Order: sequence, then structure tokens, then C-alpha cells
Amino acid sequence: MTLLTQEFVDTYAHKTPPWGFGGMGEVVYLRTYSRSKGDGTIETWPETLQRVINGAGEIGVDYTKAEAERLFDHMFNLRCSFSGRALWQLGTPLVQKLNGASLNNCYYVNIETIEDFEFLFDMLMLGGGVGYSVERAKIHELPKVKTGVSITHERTNDADIIVPDSRQGWSRMLHSTLKSYLHTGKSFSYSTILIREFGAKLKTFGGTASGPGALIDGLADICSVMDNRAGKKLRSVDVLDICNIIGRIVVSGSSRRSAQIAMGDPDDVLFLRAKNWGTGKIPAWRSSSNNSIYADSFDEIMPEFWKGYDGSGEPYGLVNRKLARRAGRLGTAKSDTSIEGFNPCAEIALGDGESCNLATVFLPNIESLKDFRDISTLLYKCQKQVTQLDYPFEKTTNIVRKNARLGQSITGVLQSSEKQLSWLPTIYEYLEGIDKEHSAKEGLPESVRLTTIQPSGTLSLLPGMTPGVHPGFAQHYIRRVRFRSTDPLVEACRKRGHHVQYDVGLDGREDYTSYVVEFPCKSPEGATLAGDMTAIDQLEWVKRMQTDWADNCVSVTVYYRKEEMGDIKEWLKENYTKSVKSVSFLLHTDHNFPLPPYEECTEEEYETMLSKIDFSVPLTQENGNHEVEIDDCEGGACPIK
Repeated sequence: MTLLTQEFVDTYAHKTPPWGFGGMGEVVYLRTYSRSKGDGTIETWPETLQRVINGAGEIGVDYTKAEAERLFDHMFNLRCSFSGRALWQLGTPLVQKLNGASLNNCYYVNIETIEDFEFLFDMLMLGGGVGYSVERAKIHELPKVKTGVSITHERTNDADIIVPDSRQGWSRMLHSTLKSYLHTGKSFSYSTILIREFGAKLKTFGGTASGPGALIDGLADICSVMDNRAGKKLRSVDVLDICNIIGRIVVSGSSRRSAQIAMGDPDDVLFLRAKNWGTGKIPAWRSSSNNSIYADSFDEIMPEFWKGYDGSGEPYGLVNRKLARRAGRLGTAKSDTSIEGFNPCAEIALGDGESCNLATVFLPNIESLKDFRDISTLLYKCQKQVTQLDYPFEKTTNIVRKNARLGQSITGVLQSSEKQLSWLPTIYEYLEGIDKEHSAKEGLPESVRLTTIQPSGTLSLLPGMTPGVHPGFAQHYIRRVRFRSTDPLVEACRKRGHHVQYDVGLDGREDYTSYVVEFPCKSPEGATLAGDMTAIDQLEWVKRMQTDWADNCVSVTVYYRKEEMGDIKEWLKENYTKSVKSVSFLLHTDHNFPLPPYEECTEEEYETMLSKIDFSVPLTQENGNHEVEIDDCEGGACPIK
């Protein structure tokens, strides 16, 4: 359906969007959302929006011509956006092929069967993030590992299994491996002779093929985990390792970043020590997930939980499933018994197999309550229609349609005015009314939840805003953005004068499949900075946003300093049970992460880096389709578009 005419779009051809962070917003747009056109060039921002809004019409969103044009203007001027996934996929043939899976960001799954591992693999391969449970009560459903299983790789045509060169082929190979170890006990050989070699161009989600090495190495590691538990049940840390290895296969096997969150029991010491690198025995693949524990009260948190908070390991997050099930906005009873877990950044609590359905309002750029209402309505219409699409897994289709869960998010909270913040309760109530009216009119279930605050690590870079409810990292800082080594934008950034180097893993080794590009950044005028806030200040903002706006959750990574740990524990003791649905923490400095997403620098260092960048060097080039690979969720940087 053509909602936007070429004549209308052409009126914006010579206008400049308000890209943020000294042009980094444009770099992120070109890398992440601009698609290749038939002539080999890549889309401009107006062309992307034309594709996306017309694509919304194609999936059944009933925008009028006037609504479509208003939405175009709002999005062009960076007042709002569909989800990053929708920016990338709407208006492409893949939407007809994969329906809702092409448009939603993240999922949750209970790991109870081998099909659940396959679900996780499939959703990661499709570019989503996945949360999953390693609770003992869940993984206990898995059978004992069989003994004497041998799975070998051969590059011949005579192997027992010839792996097809497709997402489904890789997924079924994983299924066959797990089935042998957990059910049949049968050994077999497999061949990857059909899989494309490294560097071959991928047509579906973009990027280039990794060759078969990622699958071969990953399956060997999974077999090693299984062999070590032969004749025994898998433990939480074993399931964690298998899921993380799957994530590594996906990272190496395409241009996507693998986003996972593993959630375990609060008293599972083995799980709590899984990312304590002070032991010196942490497999590199464990960087694939952010880990959290389920805790319904502060009293459930063990002393072991806090051991990663001194910089010797990665601090685990906290999720309060009981509160998420019971309440919408704080103080408002809004039951949702379907909730089982959370998405990777924990802004949405989900049922088994359920997906996130996001959109974003760039709050500092909203000039009036009237515009806010208009934007909220236009985003809602697309989000609600997405809940009626099909998904690759039947359980996802069923629960998405039943719950119609939405997550309309705001970003730039801490650089918004009090006037803009005062609109939030009003717009929430307005959105509730819109949902009641629209759902009754269309014969749809009312949405169980409507609003959230996501970390917005990628989208917030476009207008140059502080992500979600996070403060600006520092007045001047280095922002590191990760690219696949084959991405042509890397060379374009190098020519501009950006510092470029190979990524470095938790084990200290260089990753030759990924480059890190450094951008000198200056926080927006008026933005609240992390150095201006205590950890308690940040937690109070979470509570405020969970009260005024989010009936899902507020995703936050609280920056803290070691001397604040006593205050943090006291605040949580007083507030956790009744006020916190999810929270994670990260040392502002001294966290020992190699090449962190953010690093403070002096004004002089900032100016020196900036002086080396030649903005006259064009970033546009042939062979676009720069698939997302943004940093891990620490510090508000969500890896999913």
C-alpha cells in the first residue's frame, strides 16, 4: 500500500535531519538501518522512512494519507521511531516470509526441552534477543545426558547428516546433536560441505557468511559440555554454557550480535560464580549473556550475589517477577499471570515464547502535549497491528495475540524538561483509552501492558540523546561502536580519521571478526551526567518512571562506585519488594572490561580526537546492508536494533 507519494518525500530531500553526537547518529543510521537499493547505492533517511511507513500499510496498519505524512515528519525530525527492527525490515519481502519475527526485538523461553534450545537458536539467528531461565525447577525437566555419544565432523558427501546451508539447516543440526545426547544416545557424523565459505554475501538479514567454522566449533563445544555431564543431569551452568555457545555460533555465523539474558535461582552459587573472572577459568563464550537472578524480596539475595560488584566479575542483575506479575505502574494493580521471565535488557516481562513489541518517543524533541498525543497514537496503531501477525513458533503466535503486549518507550529522560516529564501520566492514561477504544472496535484483546523504558542504546544515538533513563556517561567521553570486520563502513570511518582496532574478548584475545570504531562524544547541553548523580539518585529516577510511565518495566544499568555499595543495599532493602521490577549495575570505572562501550576522557582528549576527523569524507558507499552489532546491554547499549 502506497501511503507516501514520491512527490511528498521529495520535499524532504534537501532537508537535514537533526543527527546527534557530531554526526555519529548518521553513521549509526547508515550502518544499521539504511538498506541497499537496486542500483547498488544505499537509502537516504527520507527513503528509509518512505519504505517503512508504506511497509506499515502493507501489514494492515490503517493510516490515512494525512496520518502517514504526519508520522513521516515526526520520524524525519527524530521525535519518534518504530522499533529498530521495524526500521530495518518494514517494506521488505522478508516481512511477508517471517511476519512478526521480522519486526519484534526480543523473546523469552523456558529451557525445559530440546525444542526450547532450538527456539533460542532460531530467534537469535533471526536477529532477535532471547531471555531464558536456568532455574533448577525448569531445567530439571531435561533428561539425563546419555553416555557414549560421539558426533564427528567430516567434509564429505558420505556423512550421516549433510547440513543444509540455511538457518533451518543449522537449527536442525543443533536439534540432532541435543537429541542424541538427551534422548537417543546414538552417535553420528555430519558434513558442512554445502555451507557457503567465509565472506559470501547474505541476502536475508544482510551481512556476510562466516563459513562452516562457527557451527563446527560451536557444536564441538556443546558436545564437550555434554560429555562432561554424561550419565548425569545438566546443571544451571551447563545450560548457561550451551545457550552462550549457541549465541557465539550466531555471532560468528552472521553479522548479528547475540543478545541473551540468563535468569537463575537466587541461591544457585554455581550460577552466581559463572562470570567471576577472578577465578581465571571463565570461557570466552560467557560474554554472550547478561545474567540476573529471580528475587521476589531483598531477603532472597545471598552474599555470593554481591561478589561480582567489586570489579572481580560481572555484576548480576535483579528481576522481581512477583511484582511484574502483580502491578503495572507502581501503585496500580494490573495482573499478568502469564509472565515467566524477561527480555535481554529486562524492560519487558514476558510469557514463555512471547516477544517484545517496541516503539520509541524521543522525549526531549517533543514540543507540545498535542504532538505527544499524536505521536503516541500513530506508534500505537502500528504496534497493535504487529500483535496480529504470525510467528515461526505456534506458541509465540498464540501468546502474542492473547496478550497484545506493547512497549511504547521514551528515551532522553534525563535531558528532558520537567514540563515534558509532567506529560507522562497524562499520555499513559490517554494511551489506555486509545487501546480500549481501538480494541473494542477491531474485536481485539486489550493489551496487558502498554508502556516501558528500554535502554535504547542504538536508537538514542540517532538524535544524540541520553539512552532511556540513563544519565550521560560523562561531559566528554569515547563511544565505541562495534562493526563486523567485513563492513565497508569500517574503512569509511578509518578514512575519516576515526581510531579503528580489532575487538578484544574477556579472555584478552583479539577478535579478528569484529572491529571497534571510536567516536569522540560530548554530552548534550542540559543533560544530567553520571558524575552528577549518586547510584541512589539513579534508582529514584527508576522508581519515578515506573510510577509515572512504565507499566512494563524500566530497563536501567545503574552506574555506581565501590564506596556506594552500602547505600545501594540499604535502598534496595527498603524499596526492592514494592518498587523494583528489574535493575542491573555497572561500575562507572575500574570494571576491568576491555574496550568498554563508554570511556571518560578529558576535553583536551576529546578535541584532539575530533580534530583528526574529516567530516567531508562521505560515509555513503555501495554495498550497504550494515547489519546491527551494537555493544552489550551494559550502560544502556542494547544490541538489538
